[in-house]
Amino acid sequence: MLEKQRVLVCNEAAAALGIKAGMGTATTRALADSILLLERDRGAEQRRLRELCCWGYSVSPTLYTYHEDCLLLEVGSCLKLYGGLEALLALIERGLARRGAQYRVGLGPTPKSAVLFSIGPLGASAAESGSEAPDHCLNSDSGSSLASDGLSGTPFPRSEHEAESLEARLAPLPLKLLADFPRQVDALAKAGLWTFGDILALPRQALGRRCGREFLHHLEQILGTAEDRQPVFEPPQAFSDDYWFGYEVKANQELLPAIELLLQAFCRFLRNTQLETQQVEWLLYGINRKIHRFEVCSSQPQTHWQAWYQLTRLKVEQLELDQSIEGVGLASEQLVPGNASSDDLFQQAGQREPPHSLLDRLKSRLGLQSVSKLGSRDEHLPEFAGYCSLDTRPGSVPCENGELRPFWLMQEPQQLEVFNGQPCWQGCLDLLDGPERIEDNWWECPVSRDYYVARDSAGLLYWVFRDRLREGWYMQGVFL
Repeated sequence: MLEKQRVLVCNEAAAALGIKAGMGTATTRALADSILLLERDRGAEQRRLRELCCWGYSVSPTLYTYHEDCLLLEVGSCLKLYGGLEALLALIERGLARRGAQYRVGLGPTPKSAVLFSIGPLGASAAESGSEAPDHCLNSDSGSSLASDGLSGTPFPRSEHEAESLEARLAPLPLKLLADFPRQVDALAKAGLWTFGDILALPRQALGRRCGREFLHHLEQILGTAEDRQPVFEPPQAFSDDYWFGYEVKANQELLPAIELLLQAFCRFLRNTQLETQQVEWLLYGINRKIHRFEVCSSQPQTHWQAWYQLTRLKVEQLELDQSIEGVGLASEQLVPGNASSDDLFQQAGQREPPHSLLDRLKSRLGLQSVSKLGSRDEHLPEFAGYCSLDTRPGSVPCENGELRPFWLMQEPQQLEVFNGQPCWQGCLDLLDGPERIEDNWWECPVSRDYYVARDSAGLLYWVFRDRLREGWYMQGVFL
């Protein structure tokens, strides 16, 4: 990877050819004519770091970025939740490994000490690739509540033993790790001071006169004797994450494991931020840089990854991929504050799926135009009260008037024959209940009807009415 025509980082194969950081482009080409040189993309790095912040928010609510390649997590207050430091570190390592991030972990009682321990020679490298600089450094504040107190602006209450312990850990680290103070580090090196142990043995006033107040304040933040306030990460009102395979994927089923991991991270983000959504967008990154997009919608806001996985799987099974896939992306911008919901007290075990999930699956398999909802409006005339809509979301239910209504209504009322003053439909009809008078639409086309429940000789029930204005009988619906 190049920056300003100089090698910034290289992989193992390039390092084996003698290429190292700092080399110019011409020298690199001379050593390996067919080498692939990539220009550094700082915008992509920041997008990647923001994605890691969204993931890190599921681990700890207190986190922020440092410089351009570090993510600081306050984990001291989370140790009991995760069952100890080892379990927490294992969780962090699994999460970063799934995202393909190269990282180094540093643990310290203050944020800046954790940064030093992660980039220093004693830092715990969990994903080294042989390159001189990892892609991402994960720096974790932990060990006690000191880091949490420091982030909130409270001075660090430290015992003498803890201060000695931290200074003992810092002592062997080289001063060149203080990249923000190159001039002061060079001046100290000329005086024979190479490590933190060398300057920690000096009187603070003398060190301040030699290196300046800013350098001394930075050292005090490392030690925890000065507060270290930083703007804490606030989760965005949108979510995006990617998964890169590292190889070509040609079968639809091979996409499902990556989809499952992305959905799990997405739903953890929703629960942690108390948000929910009814729509997610999937992006399939083709090997030829072509992006295939498709949306998955739910009639109800969802925060369970299993529900989104079922709907997405139905979509994936119908895809016809015309190219190999090298990555999968998930994005959702239509996030809204979540509403607390409660489960049914009398719900039987194994029947947790709500009815709207069936509608969502049908729409995902058959298409949005294939599923409609029958509903009713608050209208007096029956032909205006019922409707059919593609919007299957539950709507407001009009007030019931307590009268009997048929399930099946005719598109248009059918005129009936009359024999001896009695309406007929494949024989004479017996009027069982009624009349119920409905009068409406007086401002446009007046309607006045008397409705009855009628029965034919076979026992079928019908909903008929007599038009009081036109003196005729009509059938409106059938009771099934």
